[in-house]
Amino acid sequence: MSTPSTPRRLPAGGASGLLLTAVVLVALNLRTPIVALAPVTGDVRADLALSAAAVGVLTGLPVLCFAVASPLASALIARLGIERVVQLALATILLGTVVRSAGSFAAALAGTVLIGLAITAGNIAVPLVVARDFAGSAARVTGIYSAALNGGSVLATAFTAPVADAVGWQWALAGWAVLVPVAWVVWQAAIRRRGPEATPRTAPTSAADEVHALRRPLTWLLVAMFAGQSFGYYGTTAWLPTILHDTMGLDPSASGGAASLFQLFGAIGSLLIPLVLGWRVTPRGAFVVIAVCWLALPLGLLLAPGLWPVWASSAGAAQGANFTVIFTIVALRATTLREARTTSTAVQTFGYVIAALAPSVMGAVHTATGGWTAPLVVLLCVIAVMVVAGLLATAPRTPDARGTAT
Repeated sequence: MSTPSTPRRLPAGGASGLLLTAVVLVALNLRTPIVALAPVTGDVRADLALSAAAVGVLTGLPVLCFAVASPLASALIARLGIERVVQLALATILLGTVVRSAGSFAAALAGTVLIGLAITAGNIAVPLVVARDFAGSAARVTGIYSAALNGGSVLATAFTAPVADAVGWQWALAGWAVLVPVAWVVWQAAIRRRGPEATPRTAPTSAADEVHALRRPLTWLLVAMFAGQSFGYYGTTAWLPTILHDTMGLDPSASGGAASLFQLFGAIGSLLIPLVLGWRVTPRGAFVVIAVCWLALPLGLLLAPGLWPVWASSAGAAQGANFTVIFTIVALRATTLREARTTSTAVQTFGYVIAALAPSVMGAVHTATGGWTAPLVVLLCVIAVMVVAGLLATAPRTPDARGTAT
């Protein structure tokens, strides 16, 4: 059996604060490049003479990369270390962002793949930094990380189209590359100040002693939880403006504002949930509120669509908070960094497979039925599965839970 050992702690103050700043800046680069495409898809389609299907490929590829490449990213982290993989991810995001704006479909496709692969590596690496270096405040730091992800989405949603109107879509997309050097410089400074990698949270164990992540019931509960979360997030992001336009008669700019509201409250939810948990509210108690707020979106749009700002805001807060809860559980329930990496990889691999299907599944159901009732029922059912899994995963102790309870 493994023998706990004392993890190396970051020095108080400067080093940990600098590393936290670096985490935030890296996180801003892990959603902004892919969300930035959505506001200018019309311009991209017209300028490159693309079909709707081709544009759909560009918008869906990053999420597919998240699913397919997560095991590869995990293996790369095991081989090169977290620090080097984050450096490589930032450099590849910069390259992909520039290549995507070169002015051809081939370049846009190549750049999008590079961005998707790089962000996949970042998705795996950054939660490991939280598990390794901020174990004593995992919920707070995960909340800040999640808020930064949503904050990057808000920035991209709000500013890409106006910049494109002024200088064209190519410069508008390429302009987000300016965030990369800033993150790179701060990350380099943080890892230099931090020193060598911390020792594992437990002493090395034999293969017979360590339970593989895929054999743990908790892992599969988190997979179901994250799959429902991600399906809801990407399905809502893709179709909420269209749903409001078709059902409420909102003009495109007003309905597009709903997407920004959803993202904005995601950042707020991410920051609030650590405070709630700090008030001695149990994870299950917090998740009950998250579940109600998530379920409010499809139910509200079906029963009282005129209150869409309430439903979009509540679901936005829920998705930000739920992301934080999921990866806080990953960080706290793992007894080794290897276990945290393997669990996070499994959760993201299977979760993003489901997420990649969300826009097309909801779109296909809409086409088949000619309305939005059936797609919203699909969304409701998926979130209901997430709720059941979440109630089990946030229990005080699941059957195989080890280490610190969340």
